[in-house]
Amino acid sequence: MNADTHRVSATMARTHLINAIGDGAFLVTFALYFTHVVGLPAARFGLGMSLAWAAGFLAGMPLGHLADRIGPRRVAVSLAVGTAVAVAVLPIARSFPAFLMVICCYGICQSGLTAARQALLSRLVEPAERTRVRAELQQRINGGLALGSVVGAIALAVDTRAAYLVVLALDAVAFGTAALLMSRLPAGTTPGPATSTGREPAVLRDRPYVVLALLNAVMLLYMPLLSLVIPLWIVQATAAPAWLAAAVFAVNTISVMLFQVRVARRVTDVSSAARTVRAAGLVMLVACAVFATTAGTASPWLTGAVLISAALLQVLAEMWQAAGSWELSFGLAPAGRHGLYQGLYTSGIPLARILGPAGLTGLILGYGGPGWLILGALIAAAGLATVPVTRWAARHRPEPAAEPGPEAYREFSA
Repeated sequence: MNADTHRVSATMARTHLINAIGDGAFLVTFALYFTHVVGLPAARFGLGMSLAWAAGFLAGMPLGHLADRIGPRRVAVSLAVGTAVAVAVLPIARSFPAFLMVICCYGICQSGLTAARQALLSRLVEPAERTRVRAELQQRINGGLALGSVVGAIALAVDTRAAYLVVLALDAVAFGTAALLMSRLPAGTTPGPATSTGREPAVLRDRPYVVLALLNAVMLLYMPLLSLVIPLWIVQATAAPAWLAAAVFAVNTISVMLFQVRVARRVTDVSSAARTVRAAGLVMLVACAVFATTAGTASPWLTGAVLISAALLQVLAEMWQAAGSWELSFGLAPAGRHGLYQGLYTSGIPLARILGPAGLTGLILGYGGPGWLILGALIAAAGLATVPVTRWAARHRPEPAAEPGPEAYREFSA
């Protein structure tokens, strides 16, 4: 890795770390703030969050396309500022209509920011380094979430309106700081996007890429497991103590911090990426099968050991899936259209946030062990399908504009 790439990745790492600290504190506390302090009914809060992520899902591609047209740095900085403003005004959103308006702005800015930052990475980092750099950023994200969750836990222990407002202020400042850091990055080269004929966006006519994005969305259904499904499963269906939910979360976070970059080294091109995603699906099936066995174990200690074993398998699958999907999303997108293509590919994140909580709680808590196996089989099937769909995409990929030469990635100055 040359010095320019190192400085770019270091700045992006600081940005992601600061963002994640604010997000970690925010995500731990904001549901209780609105339901217990503001007094918003839980059902309305859940509806508002679903609508917010639905808005984010719809906005991902248009904002990604905007990043291609006017530059991903400009869009990323604007959306980070927009997120900071949305979080800052949440304390005055004390009615459901006000909450809905602000939280939808938050969901739109967050979803667009994800696509814009991915597009910015593709502009500033040479293709051979992108997956490794993205893995390093994921390490920082997990570290930041862990630190932020400690801050959130303190606010929950204090349990006053002032404590929750401090957390919201911290998150707003974190996004504002991230915007400032991103503004110091170079704009990157700006290859003009190819003109598109027809009424639908170019990415929607790239059928193999659309199918890969859908398969990726299916695999991302694991996202609500740690934050929602596993804690409820432990309390309602197993003999394990409730605090084991925190242990499972810690296993996941620490594992990603320590091993995500090493895991990403096995991914060198789209073919190895597809095989890695396939392996991730199969390991996730095994993890789900192990989780399913904990319902019939009477011993708390044995149940705890099995839960930790399942968590280790789950995080291995998560790291393999992440590394493979990053390479596929970058490697199969034409140059000059990374924002638009990332907007589609990363739309699986808000989609999982919309469908996952209700779908997985109903499936797993409603059907128990068979529900776990259905989830595992669904994710495994998506992983298996990724290999032939990737071959299809490679065969039918339109001739892209040339990637910028190495000199195009060397615009950064301290």
